[in-house]
Order: sequence, then structure tokens, then C-alpha cells
Amino acid sequence: MRLTPREIEVIKEAVKAVFGPDAQTFLFGSRVDDAARGGDIDLLVKVDHPLEQPVWDVAGVKAKIIMKLGEEQKIDLVLDAPNLTRAPIHDIALEQGIAL
Repeated sequence: MRLTPREIEVIKEAVKAVFGPDAQTFLFGSRVDDAARGGDIDLLVKVDHPLEQPVWDVAGVKAKIIMKLGEEQKIDLVLDAPNLTRAPIHDIALEQGIAL
């Protein structure tokens, strides 16, 4: 996994602040491959409760992460919640992802 301990902590804090302590966060994509280089940070956040404003929630998490890690780091975030439509990317992220 190509994240520093500080990056992991910043991500976990941001997710917890927006979605609560029970939210699960998974890293997937190129950052799980230690041999790869560069790449954005692909995250899947799984919650067990319906979300009223998922777009605002995603924006809030990304803003919190960018404020601490800087604007040069691109963050992609996929949500998995009971009231949201699932797509193939959800299954891929859960199969290949690493829990943070």
C-alpha cells in the first residue's frame, strides 16, 4: 500500500468526521500496488445508514483531506450506502481494496 501513516490518519479522521465512527474506508486502485508509481487516491467509504446528502458528504471528506494533504493530491471517493445505487466499481473496490 502506497500511503504514508500520516495520509492514512488524515483520511480516517476526515471520514470519521463526516460519516461517523462506524464508517469503513477502503483503499483501492493503483495505490494498493507497491510496485506502481503515482496515481490518485481511490477510496471507497461504506456506511450502514442512508445518506441524505451524499454529494455534500463526499465534498466534505475530500475538502478535509485536501486541506491537510494539499491540493496536488487527487482524491476519488466512492460511497456505499443502503440508499445509493450500486455499480460494478463498488464490488471491485471491496474485492481489491485494503481496509484503512
